[in-house]
Amino acid sequence: MNKIKIKSPAKINLFLRVLEKNSSGYHNIETSFQYVDLYDLMSFELIDEGIKIRSNKAFLENKDNTIYKSAKLLLDMLDHKIGVNISIEKNIPIGAGLGGGSSNAASTISVLNKLWNLNLTKDVLMETAIKIGADVPFFINGKNAYGKGIGEKLETRESIKNKILLIYPEIHNSSESMFNLLDAQRKNNNNLKHHMQNDFWNVFLNENKKIKNFYEANKKYEIKLSGSGSCMYIFYEKEDDIKEILKKIPSNWRFFFCKPLQYSPICYIE
Repeated sequence: MNKIKIKSPAKINLFLRVLEKNSSGYHNIETSFQYVDLYDLMSFELIDEGIKIRSNKAFLENKDNTIYKSAKLLLDMLDHKIGVNISIEKNIPIGAGLGGGSSNAASTISVLNKLWNLNLTKDVLMETAIKIGADVPFFINGKNAYGKGIGEKLETRESIKNKILLIYPEIHNSSESMFNLLDAQRKNNNNLKHHMQNDFWNVFLNENKKIKNFYEANKKYEIKLSGSGSCMYIFYEKEDDIKEILKKIPSNWRFFFCKPLQYSPICYIE
C-alpha cells in the first residue's frame, strides 16, 4: 500500500467545564465530544525519505504544525529511512474550537502507523497522541465520548441525533489565551460559577462586543459554544427552525450545515 486518503473530521463540545490545574500546569476538564461531518481532506503517499506537506493553507507547509510534529514523532521510532508526501485541503476553520489541528494530528498518526507498517497498538497510539495535544487521543479513539483529565480520559457514548448549524464569526481564538483570560476572570471573582454549557462563554462575550450583541439578540435559539471558541452552534430539526437566524448572521461570518457522526472515518482506515 503506497497511498491512503482520509477525511479528518471536526468536533463540537456539547458542554465544557474547566476545573483546577493539574501538577503539569494543564487544566482538568469535563466535557462531551461529538464528531460532525465537516472535514479536512488528507492524503498520504509513501516516499523514500522526508516529510513533505502541501496544502491550501501556507502555514501547514512548514514544521510548526500538528501534522508535521505527529509525523516526526513516528519517524523517530524507526531505524530506517522512509518518508511521506502529505496533502491537506483545509476546510475546518482554524482557532474555532472545532479541533481541526488535533484531528489532523490523529489522522496523521493513524495513517502513518499503517503506511509505514509500524503496527503500534491502540495504547501506544494514544500515548503518542497526548504528546501533540489534549484533544488528539479523542480523535485517535474515533468514537463520541465524555472526556475528563485534560481531555484524554474517555468514556464512549452514543451520538446525538440533532442537525447542527455551525456559526463561525471569523475570529481566531488561541486556546492558551482563552484559558489565561478565564483564570484571570476567576481570580478577580471568587464567586464565579460554572456556565451551564461552556465555561468560556463569559470570557468570549466580554472580549467580543459584536458576538455579545448577536448572542443576546438570539437567546431563543439556545446558542452554544464549542471548545474555547470562536465557533458557536445551534441544534435544529428542519430548516424552518433556523431560517430567521440565518438572515441575522453577519455577512462576513461563515456558517455550515452539519450532521452528527457516530464514528470518525479514522475507524475505517484500511
